[in-house]
Amino acid sequence: MSICVNTFSIVASDPKDNSYGVAVASKFLAVGSIVSWAKSEVGAIATQAHAKIAFGPDGLQMLEGGRSASEVLSALIFDDPGAETRQLAIVDAHGGVAAHTGIKCHEWAGHLIGDHFSCQGNILVGSETLEAMETSFVSTEGELSDRLIAALEAGDAAGGDSRGKQSAAILVVKPGGGYGGDTDRYLDLRVDDHQDPVSKLSRLVEMHHLFFGSTVASDLVTIDEQIATELQLLLKRQGYDVVDVIGVWNEASKQAFWSFVGKENLEERWNIEGDTDSIDVVALQYLKQKFNLDVT
Repeated sequence: MSICVNTFSIVASDPKDNSYGVAVASKFLAVGSIVSWAKSEVGAIATQAHAKIAFGPDGLQMLEGGRSASEVLSALIFDDPGAETRQLAIVDAHGGVAAHTGIKCHEWAGHLIGDHFSCQGNILVGSETLEAMETSFVSTEGELSDRLIAALEAGDAAGGDSRGKQSAAILVVKPGGGYGGDTDRYLDLRVDDHQDPVSKLSRLVEMHHLFFGSTVASDLVTIDEQIATELQLLLKRQGYDVVDVIGVWNEASKQAFWSFVGKENLEERWNIEGDTDSIDVVALQYLKQKFNLDVT
């Protein structure tokens, strides 16, 4: 099956944590449901232009069987009657990268291969979209999802899809990366129909880091009298039962706060069985903004 998906994307891997991912944007409804494919410890694939959806699962199966990105690409487009209209990019588990832009893809179309990544697009304003994506991906610090979204934002700012905007998506997989560690699906976010999908997607990535990110020791601050007071007053306003000794972070406050963070989906950032005398500064700043707390 082929679907016309005119878009720009980046497919990449990060050997530091064995992660693989795809970020994509287009004037096309729910583009992430078609373009993006990835499997932990195997690789990632973007299939677009006159996208052949089977390239995704079939390509991952070939990669898992031991073929390189170049070998998989050659196998997929060999004898494909629509090869000249396809755009395909692959990264494998060994650092290999391969890409194909058919000569009949709508202008401007092309790809740009780098170390552990490939940027590609069609019906773009020009090559500057891919060049901006490359520069941003290479220069951005942080985990793979941050680098992918930075590349997508740069491509969008440089012109992106010449027809306009509609959807964007990001997919990142890594071993045990899913919620609870049961799957490899670390991050799978989509904006299927929006006037500014890349900006919206960037915000969703920030929210993912907030709700599902792991606390690091350097982000913990002690719940002192000032913070305890603000949190206790917040709990009271939200209808939680805390003792009247405001400013003392006691057991009743901890139990009430545990119920509250569960309601707010912040349990990954505050564990009743762990250090309950400290709070993650990321969660604290989120609560400050949402509930207008006067804390630093």
